[in-house]
Amino acid sequence: MVQRVGAGAQDWQQREGMAGSTDAPILYVSADGTGVPMRTEELKGRRGKQADGTAKTRQVYLGCVFTQHHRDEQGRPVRDWDSTSYISSFQPIDGFGPSLRREALRRGMGTAGKVVLLIDGAAGLEAMGTKCFKDAVQIVDFYHAMEHGAAVLEALIGKDHPEYKGRLRKWAKRLLKDQVEGLIQKARRQAKGTSAETTVEERLGYFERNILRMQYGTFRAAGYFIGSGVVEAGCKTVIGGRCKQSGMRWSKPGAENILALRCIHSSRRLEEFWKHRLDTHASRNDSLHLAA
Repeated sequence: MVQRVGAGAQDWQQREGMAGSTDAPILYVSADGTGVPMRTEELKGRRGKQADGTAKTRQVYLGCVFTQHHRDEQGRPVRDWDSTSYISSFQPIDGFGPSLRREALRRGMGTAGKVVLLIDGAAGLEAMGTKCFKDAVQIVDFYHAMEHGAAVLEALIGKDHPEYKGRLRKWAKRLLKDQVEGLIQKARRQAKGTSAETTVEERLGYFERNILRMQYGTFRAAGYFIGSGVVEAGCKTVIGGRCKQSGMRWSKPGAENILALRCIHSSRRLEEFWKHRLDTHASRNDSLHLAA
């Protein structure tokens, strides 16, 4: 059943479609990539993270769109109930980005009060944001920023240093006060002339590329989410919950088909998809195979 309708599900979730509308003050777009374990024949010639340079997985992108109308009593943003829709793709980022943009347009990106793009700061997603969502407010996930901050401090003083945890907390506080540039300058001064200078400089590159995307104090004051937890949770539930169970190895068509259907289901669009499929076959005067 999945293989019979899966290709149609892929086409449907990447369709052009008409631009929708929304009254949401804020519409969020978010994306992330994760690896799906694949059969050996699907990995020939692919480079990976194994010790010998080979791969066990192929990257699939997951994108999501959701809206926000309100904040809670503490002023924290609240995601609208059942507002999240998903798309998946094994295409390279140049193919995935336009598909995600089409989904955002279907969800009303053109009429939303503000569009916010939440990403993890990876170069590919950064390029996608610049190309496909150039007018959006772009935010790098705060927790990824902290992971990279921890890597800078590890290079500077080591994780076992008695001041490591305290200094990491200070990084968090300063990031939340729009002080990323000051953190870069301070780390650079501390590393200058030491054996850690080259490593620290490399790790600071992540922050230098994303200064404008790390103004977390400003973003929080505006009522925006600063974490990409929605799409990361989707990677675990929509993708990982089905495709990463023990012993699984997928063909590319098999994984594409099941993930397209899972995205449609998680977006609460199964009825819409089946109606489209029935209408398409009816317009061709074609018979439609039914499930047993």
